[in-house]
Amino acid sequence: MSPMRVRALSKEVDVSPGKVRLVIDLVKGLKVEEALNRLRFVPTPAARAVSKVVKSAAANAENNFQMTPADLRIVDIYANEARRLKRARAQARGRVAPILKRASHITVVVEEEG
Repeated sequence: MSPMRVRALSKEVDVSPGKVRLVIDLVKGLKVEEALNRLRFVPTPAARAVSKVVKSAAANAENNFQMTPADLRIVDIYANEARRLKRARAQARGRVAPILKRASHITVVVEEEG
């Protein structure tokens, strides 16, 4: 029997997926406690967003499936692109330059290692 996987998803986080992926690579495959410890010392808004989703996944596993938080490991974690806000900035000679404000969906999957 395969171990149960529990997932948490955060949508429309106002950080671009590229910046989130840099933080995600730091915690991929780690135990939840160790991942949260690492994220605490990364000084970016992306780290705070990823930390929230990891905590949510751990809480889902504990409350919904009676798993032990100390035994949880991050199995899968990824950031997909969400909507883009399209803005414009005035340029020289009456021209306009586009500004894309990207957002991301962050997904964390944890499982209990036994």
